[in-house]
Amino acid sequence: MKIAFVHDFLIRLGGAERVLKVLMDMYPDAPVYTLLYDESKVGDIFPKERVITSGLQKIPRLPGMHKFMFPFMPGAVENFDLEGFDVVLSSSSAYVHGVVTNLDTTHICYYHSPMRYAWDYTHEYLKEQNLGAIGDFFVSNMMHKVRQWDFLASDRVDLPIANSKTVQNRIRKYYRREAEIIYPPVDTEKFEAHGKNEGYFLIVSNLTPYKKVDLAVELFNRLGKRLIIIGDGPEMARLKRLAAKNVDFLGYKSDEVTKEYFENCRAFIFPGEEDFGIAPIEAMACGKPVLAYRKGGLTETVIEGETGEFFNEQTVESMEAALTQLLINEKTYNPKEIAKHAKKYSRENFEKSIKKVIESAIMQANKPKK
Repeated sequence: MKIAFVHDFLIRLGGAERVLKVLMDMYPDAPVYTLLYDESKVGDIFPKERVITSGLQKIPRLPGMHKFMFPFMPGAVENFDLEGFDVVLSSSSAYVHGVVTNLDTTHICYYHSPMRYAWDYTHEYLKEQNLGAIGDFFVSNMMHKVRQWDFLASDRVDLPIANSKTVQNRIRKYYRREAEIIYPPVDTEKFEAHGKNEGYFLIVSNLTPYKKVDLAVELFNRLGKRLIIIGDGPEMARLKRLAAKNVDFLGYKSDEVTKEYFENCRAFIFPGEEDFGIAPIEAMACGKPVLAYRKGGLTETVIEGETGEFFNEQTVESMEAALTQLLINEKTYNPKEIAKHAKKYSRENFEKSIKKVIESAIMQANKPKK
């Protein structure tokens, strides 16, 4: 069986890239096709010998420029030559579910989400980019065409898989397809739930506007409690200017270092909306409660009053009320039970489910045609 993976971008390490790494470990001979690749950022995890890039890789670009290359992405995806593979598994947050495969190839798509900024995040995305009236007009017009392509491209997938109920619902709404749910893999076994903490609260996140880390910074400025933020991104400089002395920015840290911060934090803070959210599961694998926004994938993974608390609005006041509730309940949380709950999202469960889907697809493809 020859299998290939296709992933939107390999230019940073995030949750989607962690999923891809597990898939590539499962099938060590499979190459990965991607639109853009940054060896300096991800080369240690995704060696260039296994990576095949699109024609867009040859275009000189500035940091963050890939966000404005979206009119060219569909064509680049369709130009991938996937001839000769029995299975193509696309790991898609935007474009790569639109790859073109032949009749003998089974195309499985693991959806992290339909393209957010083309569908339910369009208006927020335009506000964040601050492009001005002319820029907004141009991008809005292009988004209309991208949406048309995206909808038609979704029909090229033989077997759609969603990473959560939230994404399953989004696939149903925008693509009119039914998708099986397989939750992303989390290395729950590598964490220890010892029930101790060093008094700080923790955020592990890419620092982009969508993550709403500024809400947490404002809240902890007000409270004076210690907040540690691990991660990097375009919001870093602004957030540092906003933060008081009790908020520490550590930048990017290795998994081993981050693991220590997970295991020794008081609670994990997650102010944004996420389709699944791997970091909160990692925190729960350490027996730590999670403070989360009541929307998206975390409504599936956090149990209110048992593994964490929710706030209903993305405001400092709503977050503060929920944090107060978390502190009231702090002595009643059971670290061992929280960690046990996290094991539902283990790497082992993910691998079993993915293998079953792939093997079933191959058997179906090999059945004699009537």
